[in-house]
Amino acid sequence: MFSKTNRKSGGDAGSGTPRKPAVPSIISADLRIVGDLNSAGEIHIDGCVDGDIKSKILMVGESAVIKGEIIAETISVHGTINGQINAQTVNLAKTAHVAGDILHKNLSIETGAFLEGHCKRMDDKKDSAEGRINLVVKDSVSPAPVVQSKVGGEGKKVAAGN
Repeated sequence: MFSKTNRKSGGDAGSGTPRKPAVPSIISADLRIVGDLNSAGEIHIDGCVDGDIKSKILMVGESAVIKGEIIAETISVHGTINGQINAQTVNLAKTAHVAGDILHKNLSIETGAFLEGHCKRMDDKKDSAEGRINLVVKDSVSPAPVVQSKVGGEGKKVAAGN
């Protein structure tokens, strides 16, 4: 048990046997954490966290208060969050109070939930240069070339050079 030899037991990552899922990490209502949380599994928070959270699955209980950015695959919010949420699936319960932007693929909001911020759906593909087209046009009257920028069909001419 406490020997210096390095023995591998069954269930280790290097043994080839699959690891069973770990139990969720729980932050109880009487616990306050100042600092970042990082987990490859599930976190259930009922207490206070001042810091960023990165997790696969995050459950925010009704008594939870979180101040910081959250990155997760799935998040269920029943408590208070002040900060940005970046997740594949976001569920806001009727007791949720979120002040911050939400970047998501799937979003559900129950009646009664409070949300102050922007919601933006993430797509799998990224548009190159975000739809902007820059053209350099030489005008025979003007000595400097003119750069024309088009964003969403609107054109704007700007003199290039000094």
